[in-house]
Amino acid sequence: MSSSALEESIASHETPGTKFFPLFVVTAELETEADARISHYPANKRSATLPLLHIVQHKFGYISAAAIEWVAAKLDLEPIKVLEVVTFYPGFRQSAPGRFHIRVCRTLSCAMGGSHELMERLCELTGIDRSTMDSHHHPIAVSPCGNFSVEFAECLASCGTAPVCMVNDDFHEGVAAGRAEELLAQYAKKD
Repeated sequence: MSSSALEESIASHETPGTKFFPLFVVTAELETEADARISHYPANKRSATLPLLHIVQHKFGYISAAAIEWVAAKLDLEPIKVLEVVTFYPGFRQSAPGRFHIRVCRTLSCAMGGSHELMERLCELTGIDRSTMDSHHHPIAVSPCGNFSVEFAECLASCGTAPVCMVNDDFHEGVAAGRAEELLAQYAKKD
């Protein structure tokens, strides 16, 4: 798969949130960390695909076409094989999220508890327009300022405290739509 075909196959990674994440660059540190992960799979280094993708997303915020090509080269795979993994797992992002990425649970308990109303309120407060989104292939919508992004998530495992959401790695329970402004304010002051 050529670079241009790969670029066409993934979402554009340019979003207003891009300014908060470094461009993908292969460093000595990244090479060392990748080699260490690959060494855990001596019989089949292809098995290191997920660990390498996690490293990339953790360091760069999302997985770009250049990152897919690098992972593929490290593992002696065709880039399409790595792209298949990226597009299969919803936890991997193909575009830059906002500085504060909000995942709102949408499974039954949270939906009944008001998660859709919470999502609507978060979008209203941050200026996010989800109307043109493809929620399956490109589930992340970013605010015009790039500070916030939202996406629906499947079960965040706290059905008894619905609705729940995560902001980056922070877990929040019982976040009714009326508390959305308070939730955003906690992160807006971290600028």
